Amino acid sequence: MEIQVAVQLYTVREETNKDFIGTLEKVSKMGYEGVEFAGYGDIPASKMAETLKRLGLKAAGSHVRLDLLKDNLNEVIAYNLEIGNQYILCPWAKFETKNDYVQMAEFLNVAGKKCKESGLTLGYHNHDFEFKTFDGEYGLDILYKETNPSYVIAELDTYWVQRGGIDPIGYIKKYAGRCPLIHLKDMEAGEAKDYAEVGNGIMDIEGIVAAAEQSGVKWAIVEQDKCKRSSLESISISMENLKKMGIVK
Repeated sequence: MEIQVAVQLYTVREETNKDFIGTLEKVSKMGYEGVEFAGYGDIPASKMAETLKRLGLKAAGSHVRLDLLKDNLNEVIAYNLEIGNQYILCPWAKFETKNDYVQMAEFLNVAGKKCKESGLTLGYHNHDFEFKTFDGEYGLDILYKETNPSYVIAELDTYWVQRGGIDPIGYIKKYAGRCPLIHLKDMEAGEAKDYAEVGNGIMDIEGIVAAAEQSGVKWAIVEQDKCKRSSLESISISMENLKKMGIVK
């Protein structure tokens, strides 16, 4: 099965803040098959589900803040079940010590078990700081080692993996079978390592997608944390580049 391509709506947050549904309509017209949420714009789940169906979009995942996972997990589960989303991702957490990773893993195991019992899947999304080492191990590897693969999956952000000094292709392969989602991002040349439209930077996008397909990844999710042009133009450029590469037909 060919990998499906979605966009992380955090990229177009200024647009969704103005017109959430209108932005979804524009994303659909560009050729994206799905969206990964970073909030729902106060739209009721029933209306969101109807909108996704009308536009032919799938819910590829949803980033949910750690405090909401801790305090409102039942509501998070109910909303995502109604909109047809399987994957709930913790997008960020603060880590300073090895024990911080172990304690986070304990929480994710409990929350992940509850998600699985409801038919959903919990995961963790990395940045670059999780590649600090403790006793010779990356913090991110400690987190995944201490979590039950049945309860907690990996969502690997390929830009942050590379920025952390790791080969994203090799790292995807390391977590083959446990990483159904990746973030597909690109990096400008130069010391600043600024974000770029997918295909406009130095990342080996075709190699990353090939490794993802071989490793059981279901969704490649385009994200650009900051754009130097309008965010809608940026995600359109990313999509056109993916079409030129043959990744999107």
